[in-house]
This record gives sequence, structure tokens and C-alpha cells, in this order.
Amino acid sequence: MTTSSEHAPVIIIGAGLGGLAAACTLSARGHKVVVLEANDWTGGKAAELSQDGYRFDMGPTILTLPSVLKRIFAEGGLSLDERLDLRRLDPQWRCFFDEGSPLDLVEDIPQMAAELEKRHRGDGKGYEALLAMSEKLHEISRRFVFWKSVGGLRDTIKIGEAMAPDTMRDVLALRMHSTLGREIRKRISNPQAAQVFDHFTQYVGSNPLQAPAVLTGIAHMQVDEGIWYPIGGTRAVPQALRRMAEENGVVFKTNSRVTRLVHDSKRVRGVVTEQGDTFAASAVISNMDSVRTMRELVDAQIAPRAVRSFKRQWKHREPACSGVVLYLGLNRAYNHLAHHNFVFSRDPEEEFDAIYKHGEPAPDPTCYLAAPSRTEPQTAPDGGEALYVLVHTPYLRPGQNWTEMFPGYRQVILDKLKKAGGMPDIEERIVSEHHLTPMDIHTRYAPQAGAIYGLASHGRLSGGFKPANRSGELAGLYLAGGSAHPGPGMPMALMSGWIAADCLDSDRKETAQTLHARAV
Repeated sequence: MTTSSEHAPVIIIGAGLGGLAAACTLSARGHKVVVLEANDWTGGKAAELSQDGYRFDMGPTILTLPSVLKRIFAEGGLSLDERLDLRRLDPQWRCFFDEGSPLDLVEDIPQMAAELEKRHRGDGKGYEALLAMSEKLHEISRRFVFWKSVGGLRDTIKIGEAMAPDTMRDVLALRMHSTLGREIRKRISNPQAAQVFDHFTQYVGSNPLQAPAVLTGIAHMQVDEGIWYPIGGTRAVPQALRRMAEENGVVFKTNSRVTRLVHDSKRVRGVVTEQGDTFAASAVISNMDSVRTMRELVDAQIAPRAVRSFKRQWKHREPACSGVVLYLGLNRAYNHLAHHNFVFSRDPEEEFDAIYKHGEPAPDPTCYLAAPSRTEPQTAPDGGEALYVLVHTPYLRPGQNWTEMFPGYRQVILDKLKKAGGMPDIEERIVSEHHLTPMDIHTRYAPQAGAIYGLASHGRLSGGFKPANRSGELAGLYLAGGSAHPGPGMPMALMSGWIAADCLDSDRKETAQTLHARAV
């Protein structure tokens, strides 16, 4: 290692989706980049499990906003279509309930409105009104929140513009007094339909009754650009990104867990790995959990101001939820399933109170199911099904032993699928099985308290915000991934990596321009 970091590469900690997007963006713009990944694979949660002839996506399974991927590939002069084979899915979800017929969430707004109207008078117009509001919130997000580093409300609006009439209208449209769940229930009266739209917060792992109304914009994002499946599974996305990065000279070092940053009180200068290796860095992008980055990698005695500032803003925000995932190889598929499915709880308030208020697994949970053989038969042997089942649970709490808790909760999940999902014989069809508990997720991916989605998106004013991508107190440190702005979910994690890279690149150009001006 050289002692000077001035001409050293950019070090990216972690090769999750945010880290890979940052590596692609920076290398396409001519920066030298080294990625240090703790695990022996790249892609973070977007990993793959192959077992007994079945293939499962282990983490994210829903891809929205393909425009984000298009922008990242365009950095290198590439088209999305030449790197990934994406298939648009419609219906987007199929929804099952304890009582009544299934409900498909479809892209076509008039068709969806007509189906909702048949089930409850007035809900058709209510859905159209919900989408109109959602489109407005999506547009505001595009202009004020997306594609730039944001850590709070004051980062979104310039002070000089804050009182302008157009800006004030946008601020009022954010409905900061309200929640996503409240805005849905003002327009949708059928409790089952309200549950369907509640679960747009599936992407951020939060309680819709506590999540800010601005997240209602997710509904329009999904209708606008659709839901997609990459052939090869969502695992194909990090594979394509790594290929692009390596073509541009990025070096990947796996089994290289970073344990601390090398820094003084004002600037980051390198990293140290678990093996004791030190790497000089001209800048660092951490794709590690943002809270753990600041708590574990930054020395509070050396940079107290940076640590205090971060804690002051984020210490009251709880982690988002965790989850139990079942990977079930079935010898016979269930033909009534769509590619994406939800089997809903009997009582959403009971479910959300258990998870987010009492810190306990829900007694009657909502189950998300991915059945990808509808789109890619090669995920399972002929006639079989590689069924992915996710149930949200609390983040890890003291006294919870998931080794002891898992067998009983597995049975709760299977009983729910039997009762409401139309799968009375599911246990007889299982021929291969694997699972992850919140403790497994914590150990495997190192998020704070096993939280899949970073910090919870709770709070009407601040719930839509996450830690900014540029450290305001420690120069040369940038944050990416689902625990940083703009938040969790595949497109947001990818966008966070682009933002972190763009901030770094812009800062470097600004410094160069300043030095040039001084020299002249």
C-alpha cells in the first residue's frame, strides 16, 4: 500500500446492487475502482440458490423501474436490451384472501377500476383518484428526490425557492399530515382491496399505517413502467452489472470484509480488512448498511463530529422489518398461481401491530409468493415449482431465538397457504427445502438487526427520507444501498449507487476546477 491516497483508486465496500451500480458508473466515467466484498459472491441479497434441480432467487424477486437500469448501462454506452432479457408481467400480482375470490392487480387502469367497482361500489373511481394522486407524488419525487443526494426535507428544496407558489403547491401535495394507509382508505372502501394497495410498502418493509403518504407514488411507478422479470432470475441483474464493471477495469476482491475506515477528523483515506490488509483510497463508497458503516467503521474518537451528526439525525429511526423466507421445491406446480402472489392476513391491523408495535411474528401473516416457472420453466424440473415464500417479521429483538422459533412459525406459514392460498396438500408436494430466518439474514448480509430494508419508513414528515449519499462531515465518504437514499428495493438501491458515484465524480471535478482557477 502507498501512504498517499491522492492517486489511489476509489474503494467500494460491498458488491450489492448499490455498490455494483456505483462501480459501473464510476468506471464508465474513467475512475479507477476496487470493490471489496465480504462474501464469496457479488450481488448482495440478489443471490441464487440452486438445489436438487430447483433454482431460486434468494433475495429480491420483483424488478420495477427498468429506466434506472437503462441509465446505468447508458453510462457505458450500452443498451439494457443487449445485456438483459426482461419480460413484462401482467397481472402484476395475484391476491388471495381467507374469504372471497382472488383479485388480480393489472396494469390497465380502466380494467383495474372496473374490477374494483364490481367488488365495491365507488372503488373504481376511488382507484382512479388514487392513481392520479400517486402520479402527482411520483412526479414530485422525480423532480425533488430522485437522482441526487437527499438526507432530509431541506435537501430537496432550495431555500430561495421554498416560498414560490409552484413549490408550495408541491409541498402541500406531499400530504405530510397523512400516511399511505390513510390515503388508500380515503379512496378504497373494500378492506381486501385496501390490503392489496397497502402492500406497496412491501418494497420498503414498513407499516403502511405509519409510512408517509409520499410513498403512495410507488403505485404510479409500478403502473407506469410495469413489473419485469429478467430471464435467469433477478440474479441476472448483478451478473450483468459486474460484467460491465469488469469490462471497464473494475477489480473485485471477494472474501475481503472491511472492518474499519482509515481517516482523520475531516477525510477518509483508506480501509482496513479483516485480514489486516490496508488499502489506500482517494474516496470510499460504502454499500454496507449505512448505520453500521457510521457506527462500526468510523472511529468516533477521531471523527466525533461526523458520528455525532449522523446519530443526531438517525438515532430515533428504528430498523425496518426482517423476514422468514422459505425456498420450496415442489414436485407439482399449483396452476392457479401467477408469477407474483400475495396471500393476505385476516386482519392487517393485527398483523402490523404484531410486527411493528409488539416486535412479534404475526399470528396470521401475509405471505408473498414468487412462482417464476410461469415465466421461466427452467427454474424447476418438468411439472414442478421453485416456490419462494416471504413473510415479514420484526427485526431481531433481544430474547428471540429463531433456531427455536422457526419450526413452529414454518407451520404457521404453511397453514396459511393451505387455508387461504388454495394449497391444501403443499406439505406433500415439498421435495426440496431451504430457509432463511432473521438471524440468518443478519449473519449472511450484515444488515442492522437483520432488517432487510434498512431503516423503517415511518413518520409522516421524515419517514420518506434515508441517510444522504454524501457524508456532510467526512469528506470522501459516500453511502449507497437500500439503507441509504433513496431507500430499499431493486431500483432504489441501484439509483443510490448511481447517486453516490455521481456525487463523488462531481466533487472531484469541482475540486479540479478550483485548483485550476487558483493556478491561473
